[in-house]
Amino acid sequence: MGLSAAIFGMQGTGLTEQEIEFFKRVKPYGYILFARNCESPEQIKKLVGELKKVSGRDILPILIDQEGGRVARLKPPHFPAFPAAGKFASLAINDIEAAKKAVYENARLIAHELYELGITVNCGPLADLPVEGAHDIIGDRAFGKDVWQVSQLAESFAQGLADGGVVSVLKHIPGHGRAFADSHLELPVVDTPLEILRQSDFLPFKALSHLPMAMTAHVLYTAIDPENMATVSKAANSIIRDEIGFDGLLMSDDLSMKAMQGDFTQRTRDVLSAGCDIVLHCNGDMTEMLAIEKGLKPLSGKALERANKAMEGAGKTKGFFDIFIARENVNKALVS
Repeated sequence: MGLSAAIFGMQGTGLTEQEIEFFKRVKPYGYILFARNCESPEQIKKLVGELKKVSGRDILPILIDQEGGRVARLKPPHFPAFPAAGKFASLAINDIEAAKKAVYENARLIAHELYELGITVNCGPLADLPVEGAHDIIGDRAFGKDVWQVSQLAESFAQGLADGGVVSVLKHIPGHGRAFADSHLELPVVDTPLEILRQSDFLPFKALSHLPMAMTAHVLYTAIDPENMATVSKAANSIIRDEIGFDGLLMSDDLSMKAMQGDFTQRTRDVLSAGCDIVLHCNGDMTEMLAIEKGLKPLSGKALERANKAMEGAGKTKGFFDIFIARENVNKALVS
């Protein structure tokens, strides 16, 4: 059996015997790390080595959420604190070019930290457009509220990661900025007409549709599909592929979030049958993972092609990069 269409998390700072047995049997496409898995640089490198050994692959998708600001799994004292996207959004209002340069260098710095640890994929940038009064789950994680600005800064972030040898994950496609609820806790419902979504929310994702990976939004858009949220909606997946034009690897947001319905086997089947290439499960709960296994299918066909292509840039850095000068430049830009 080949790779299965899943990315899994794990419980702790090292693999348990049960996890090793499960991962060897299921052969997930990749893995995702959270703060609970990250104790020190040496420990993380050892865990990455364990995952490579279990998978039998050197080029392995190992994901993390290291956006900067409040979404950062790697934190001081072992790792630098990186600024939130909102800091660069404020700079861009007066000087978009300075903001783009600072975003790029900041992303290269993040990529440097991940590269050193063997982490190959960063879940960012966000291309969401927050509206007034929306839930703060996006908030300062966004690069602003203007289509062009968000597109420009998110592109710079993705380029910085790529040049640092780290694959980016565009999120949360086709847009989470109008959500008035946190999808970790409940299902956000957006009633905005489709034409307005086409003229605003979809546009940054369209501009970034060339990126290698993307993550869906656990949001129900009544104008797209009145019954199913985007992650499990064939209509939404059709818009992502055909209208927005994204042809990279499409993964779900976390299956364990409260926005989803049904048992974990059914959630898995719903996500894959709707058109996502990969299911993502983050919390490392083995009971849930065993249920997901029952709904999984092998990566094959177009999904396998996308999965392989997405990792082509992993570990391939471009050009000399001075981390000390970059840190100084980013700090200067944000206090100017």
